[in-house]
Amino acid sequence: MARYSPEHKEATRRRMIETAGRRLKSDGIDGSGIATLVADAGLTNGAFYGHFASKEDLVASVVTQQLADQVAVVDALPAGLASVEAFLREYLSAEHRDAPAEGCPSAALLDEIGRCDATTRDAYTDGARSMIEAISRHLDEGDAQQTDERAIGIFTLLVGSLQLARAVTDAELSDRILAAAYTQAMTIAGARPAPAGTPTQESP
Repeated sequence: MARYSPEHKEATRRRMIETAGRRLKSDGIDGSGIATLVADAGLTNGAFYGHFASKEDLVASVVTQQLADQVAVVDALPAGLASVEAFLREYLSAEHRDAPAEGCPSAALLDEIGRCDATTRDAYTDGARSMIEAISRHLDEGDAQQTDERAIGIFTLLVGSLQLARAVTDAELSDRILAAAYTQAMTIAGARPAPAGTPTQESP
């Protein structure tokens, strides 16, 4: 039997996490069986269990990686409100709303994560905390508690608004939800939203 290098094993694990992330966000945790998750990565069941103890183990790994990737994006933005505005426009865009498999893990999976095992919920807790801290760094004006509260407000507003915009069947209402969320999030951030256009009418 061929022995694979540690680098090959890590690359395989990473591929499994990446493909599972898209599938879980698209079809849901309950709607994604191990057979489908394995097939998406081009692996066998045996290969799957060589990297993960169970589906729950994979889900927790996906949640950890998805949130870490999202935090990295926010951390990489230049400090300041201009970056916050750019992030809000991209997050609350029609493109993001219409592509859940490629977007925010919280908006796609939060309702199911609340029913997952403690390991997955712990992974989400750590990731959500890191996301709030990442947003806070762009809002810091010296009052740590107030800054954290504003960051929590923005994060929860973004996630809930995107979930609502995806759930309604009225396209105009969905666009209005995104636009209103952008205005309110910018208010929490402490900046006036741009008067022209909405996040659903512009490229992120």
